[in-house]
Amino acid sequence: QMRLAESGGGLVQAGDSLNLSCATSGLTFSTSTMAWFRQTPGKAREFLAAISSKSDITKYSDSVKGRFTISRNNAKEALYLQMNSLKPEDTADYYCAMGESLMVVTTTPRLWGPGTRVTVSS
Repeated sequence: QMRLAESGGGLVQAGDSLNLSCATSGLTFSTSTMAWFRQTPGKAREFLAAISSKSDITKYSDSVKGRFTISRNNAKEALYLQMNSLKPEDTADYYCAMGESLMVVTTTPRLWGPGTRVTVSS
């Protein structure tokens, strides 16, 4: 069974950094395109960043470009999101996602994790 599991969320202050992880199981991680999304209550899930299977292509939303960095370790079958200069508006539930391509993973991912909550206080 394919599964994704996020970790690393928590309560931080504005300006702090946080590194999220996404552990995977049951899927061929090395050939999967991966992404991070976030969601706040009452709003649609927002795409943040995506990375190709070999890490040669990354894509970011304008809202996090320059502050967040997506990376992956195919040997550990893990995905990461380094978040710097956090702002209160970054408060959300953060999700990792998997797809067959950048187009798929940024629009209609095939698999989601349960999410991890990030709260940024001012």
